[in-house]
Amino acid sequence: MSTNNNGTGRKPFELNTRMIVTLGILVAMEIVLSRFLSINAWNTKIGFSFIPIVAAAMLYGPIGGAIVAALGDFLGAILFPIGAYFPGFTLTAFLTGLVFGFFLYKEQSIPRILGAVAINQFILSQCLNTLWISILYGSPYGPLFVTRLVQTAILFTVQTVVVIAMAKALPRLRSGLNMAV
Repeated sequence: MSTNNNGTGRKPFELNTRMIVTLGILVAMEIVLSRFLSINAWNTKIGFSFIPIVAAAMLYGPIGGAIVAALGDFLGAILFPIGAYFPGFTLTAFLTGLVFGFFLYKEQSIPRILGAVAINQFILSQCLNTLWISILYGSPYGPLFVTRLVQTAILFTVQTVVVIAMAKALPRLRSGLNMAV
């Protein structure tokens, strides 16, 4: 039996039962946090649904983060709609999980955390989600962009603080998952 690490020293993404169960729980958490425990307005969303996405990204890398983010967004929109389903938001969610995974999978330093949160908040949320909202509701992009700046600044700060705390708790989380049967 040979193991393929593609010359990177890491195994390729490989699902196992524990990972599937963990990702499923994280998807469920993302749906609950996003659909029931967040503040939603037509152009603003403030909540903590990023926590299970970051957990998946830290534990399983970009693919794990992307799976939790995209499935959580899609299933949440289908099962508990807030408005019309729009695939652009699922794309943004997928990219959010990828970014967190690329930055935080093996190392969670302050510069890496700041980079991941900055890209997710200032590029994906502020720019891309504003575009989706503009298309979906027919609102002009420029004024919408400006009104969402406060949300982005608040969420950048909140996410940075929470992700730093999560990074400190990660060793305990990993050991807890290894102890599970």
